[in-house]
Amino acid sequence: MAERHLSLLSVVAPMLNEEDTADVFCERVRAACDGLPWELVIVDDGSTDATPVVLADIAANDSRIKVITLSRNFGHQMAITAGLDHASGDAVVMIDADLQDPPELIPTMVEHWRAGSDVVYTMRTNREGESRFKVVTARWFYGIMGRVSAVPLVSNSGDFRLLSRRALDALLTMRERNRYLRGMTSWVGFTQTALPYERAARHAGKTKYPIRKMVHFALDAIASFSNVPLQLATIAGFVFAAVAFLAVPVAIGFRIFGEFLPGITTTVVAVLLLGGFQLIAIGLIGEYVGRIYDEVKRRPLYIVRGRANVGAVEDERERTSAGS
Repeated sequence: MAERHLSLLSVVAPMLNEEDTADVFCERVRAACDGLPWELVIVDDGSTDATPVVLADIAANDSRIKVITLSRNFGHQMAITAGLDHASGDAVVMIDADLQDPPELIPTMVEHWRAGSDVVYTMRTNREGESRFKVVTARWFYGIMGRVSAVPLVSNSGDFRLLSRRALDALLTMRERNRYLRGMTSWVGFTQTALPYERAARHAGKTKYPIRKMVHFALDAIASFSNVPLQLATIAGFVFAAVAFLAVPVAIGFRIFGEFLPGITTTVVAVLLLGGFQLIAIGLIGEYVGRIYDEVKRRPLYIVRGRANVGAVEDERERTSAGS
């Protein structure tokens, strides 16, 4: 394959309350992309601190830095989607602005793109600054996803990745509300290359992913790419039904031979056990039904309040974002 020519590189970064990091992040992206034609698309996901003011100053001093301000906090995955919708590059890099993912790795990702890769995803070989609890639960999550999902997902891969224009265009046709972008970029296929790196600690501030959001994110990932939980609920139903049917002749036999011993404890345990599994099954079905409900409402993925150095997207993706 002939080496690709880069007309423009787009770097997309969501931000939420990163007033202490925004300047440093932009400087490191500017230094990392030196010698490349680039733009930095920052999405302010409803920050409540001085982040909007800092971003406005940065955009006023460098037209290559484009700022999209959302009307409220729509969430990390939606903010990245907004940036991807507005990215114009031949290659597009998704990166978080907390500087745990090093912008200095971008030129290496571009080299893989030039060599023919459509998706260059990064793999964390070290997770500095993260608690043991988060590391262990992340390992569990990737283990579960590897078993229940038909889409291959590499352990310790995150949203820090590069997409070619054709891979990005394929990704942007997927307008689902419950988004799991690292799984979606694997689902689109094309040529994919892994790039190991060591993840640093946050430059400033605190994580925007507490346990509640981590659990919700994991549920989105599993529900988006697997029906296994529903299948497990069905299998459990058949197993308990079979046990119940087998218990009937056994009970009759005990009755005939005078060995039947009525027991309230056994009955109560059986009822609670079966009732618990029924509630779990209903809850699993409810999770999927809730996601179906989110999809059929067809609400915008995000709403733009303001822009700096970037115009409105004219195609269908912008109409689904309701404009500014």
